[in-house]
Amino acid sequence: MKHSALFSFALLTVLALSLPVFTQSTSRLDSFKKEAVADVEQMKDFSAQMVDQVFSYGELGFQEFETSRYLIDTLKKNGFQIKEGISGIPTAWIATWGSGKPVIALGSDIDGIPKASQKPGVAYHDPIIEGAPGHGEGHNSGVPLNITAALAVKKIMEREKLAGTLMLWPGVAEELLGTKAYFIRDGYFKDVDICLFVHVGDNLDVGYGPTNGSGLVSIEYTFRGEAAHAAAAPWRGRSALDAVELMDVGWNFRREHLRPQQRSHYVITDGGDQPNVVPSEASVWYYFREVDYPHIAEMFEIGNTMAQGAAMMTGTTMSSRILGQAWPGHFNKSVAELTYANIQSVGLPAWSEADQILAKGIQREVKSPPAGLASKIGELKPAISEPQGGASDDIGDISWNVPTVTLRYPSNIPGLPGHHWANAVSMATPIAHKGVTAGAKVQAMTILDLLLRPEKVTEAWEYFRNVQTKDQKYIPFIGPNDKPATHLNSDTLARYRP
Repeated sequence: MKHSALFSFALLTVLALSLPVFTQSTSRLDSFKKEAVADVEQMKDFSAQMVDQVFSYGELGFQEFETSRYLIDTLKKNGFQIKEGISGIPTAWIATWGSGKPVIALGSDIDGIPKASQKPGVAYHDPIIEGAPGHGEGHNSGVPLNITAALAVKKIMEREKLAGTLMLWPGVAEELLGTKAYFIRDGYFKDVDICLFVHVGDNLDVGYGPTNGSGLVSIEYTFRGEAAHAAAAPWRGRSALDAVELMDVGWNFRREHLRPQQRSHYVITDGGDQPNVVPSEASVWYYFREVDYPHIAEMFEIGNTMAQGAAMMTGTTMSSRILGQAWPGHFNKSVAELTYANIQSVGLPAWSEADQILAKGIQREVKSPPAGLASKIGELKPAISEPQGGASDDIGDISWNVPTVTLRYPSNIPGLPGHHWANAVSMATPIAHKGVTAGAKVQAMTILDLLLRPEKVTEAWEYFRNVQTKDQKYIPFIGPNDKPATHLNSDTLARYRP
């Protein structure tokens, strides 16, 4: 009894002594968060300027030259070290500041959408340049958000001499799923502890576990035959276009016998030169989407078999090239919970009457219910046990190599089609600016959590190793000799650049 009493007294003494330390640590973190939030608010005009400047470029994937130059210059002026042209991609780069652990990667995409040029703030189709690309998904806003958050945290790290490295990077050619697997293959994330990704949305939210989206492999099949006069001697020709069409017909028949979760689509990228010449070369570009790696690989194999069959039927030859890939995302529970607590603290922006009028106007224009902008933060999205399939993002490849979350921030308008001029309407207006400021506050607070609470980094890796990757390891579709498809979109941008 005496020993028990002594033990209880000792335990209470230890707890009493440790409580002030814990309270002091929590108070310090809370103080830093308040400071960062205030600094982000003070930088809102700077953030808006970056958002609008990137919007003005509207460059397609792999051709984001002006966008990258502007963002790199901004980061250099603020003390970041830049490594350009990573993975052999001219518009890809990494910016770092600080030293030591943890290494926190802050990422977002920067590419635009074909034929999505649109005057901001106009609630009907009114392109800046007819037929030109534009930011019809809102990728002009994410890197500005990360720069704002990083600068707010950098100020605190410098003054307090906090260890840690901030690493900013752009998702080049995300719409083509064209780069992130190469960043992984080439080792740019091997020392990263946590990846905090952001993507434009119409609310503040985050989730964990498997998502409801799809992964994919993007592949172009090229057939080669024999040219001939299409009227005078067609029997001497071997039509590569026939092979493309036969492959497409075969795939469309096969769809009935694929799982409901699959998504597949194609465009003919080369159909020949003119009708009176039997096409000696033709190409078709496929996206094969499924909800997990084994089923994506199965679709890939079926596609390859059909391409070979089409070549055999037409007496042509076939070659193929992987143009991109994306694993289905799986996001980290520990980091998502941290992020969501900060979302609850920040809350949604205060929308003005003008913001709501614009939102309802474009919603009516695209025949969606005129509900206006979000009025309540999104919920913490739990893991999806049976994904049904949908959109893809190659942040999935990062998420299977480093604990990752994607924060969505409310710079766009609910109820819009996506990949559409309507999604560009808000993206250089106060709606986008307010959404970026709210997102940057959340991002800065989460960075501070990870810098000052190292146990959260440990928890993130425990989930990654013991839950996420326990039964499934990352297997890339690209090989060691595959190269990014940096030629894509060059002809399109050449038509519209000054």
